[in-house]
Amino acid sequence: MDAMALPVNDRCPVARSLTILGQKWTLLVLREAFFGRTRFAEFSRIGIPSDVLTARLGSLVEAGILERSPYREGGGRVRDEYLLTAAGRDVLPVVAALSQWGREHLPAAEASTMRALRDADDEPVRLAFVDSRGEVVAGRDVVLRRLVG
Repeated sequence: MDAMALPVNDRCPVARSLTILGQKWTLLVLREAFFGRTRFAEFSRIGIPSDVLTARLGSLVEAGILERSPYREGGGRVRDEYLLTAAGRDVLPVVAALSQWGREHLPAAEASTMRALRDADDEPVRLAFVDSRGEVVAGRDVVLRRLVG
């Protein structure tokens, strides 16, 4: 049985997102894309098997998160690089939230290698819930509720 066919899942944006983002290695591939990596060899440095990387890049292209762009170096053969689309750039808060959560709840023995910074001045930023008035709401004061309808 396809769990996504169940009404509780097929109408759920989390479940739909996980059909793409929940595949093993996908978020790490996207992390590398946010670091500016675009080429197969650069992505492969995270330890992902080549056949899995090919599949993940293909599914991210198919989902509209990455787009292929051909390039050629030094008279070599044409290859593809993978660039974030607008939908791909919209995944940044997901990756940043996982990084923020991991730093706070699963600290490493050494300093973190990843921080969310404002591009203009490298000022650290963090994700937050903001209400309709622009006020920050503490996570402990936020609940998820099913909407009826």
